Amino acid sequence: MNAPATAGTPQTLPAEHRQRLMRCARDVSFPQGTRLFEEGARADRFWIIRTGSVDLDMRVPGRRAAVIETLRHNDLIGWSWLFAPHAWHLGAEATTPVRAHEFDAIAVRSMCQDDLALGASVAQWVGGVLAHRLRSARTRLLDLYAPYGSGSLL
Repeated sequence: MNAPATAGTPQTLPAEHRQRLMRCARDVSFPQGTRLFEEGARADRFWIIRTGSVDLDMRVPGRRAAVIETLRHNDLIGWSWLFAPHAWHLGAEATTPVRAHEFDAIAVRSMCQDDLALGASVAQWVGGVLAHRLRSARTRLLDLYAPYGSGSLL
């Protein structure tokens, strides 16, 4: 956890809050091809990738799911767990074998309610990830489905 901070990493949390959050993590592994979650399913956990990669995808009617972004080391997998109705907005699949820290969403939300400073830090962290993912989704969908891609018109 000493890597430089990126939008998805817990390093963007103050050290005290990062340490509290990591105390409730459990290590998990997923083989390549594992679906971590599907759009619309209950979002009851989240992960931080230690090794491997995960594709975030979005269902597109009449087409194959569109890959929105590929997540790697220190990226946060999942933000839907923090916001009601706690249902996944995207799908996720391991594209390589993955090792990750897994967090129980209910436990983390409870910790955030009990410690408002922790809650504010987690909300800011996840909100930053969410903003990045929305930009990525918009760009990717424009690249895939707009008549001339997402390039600027001059």
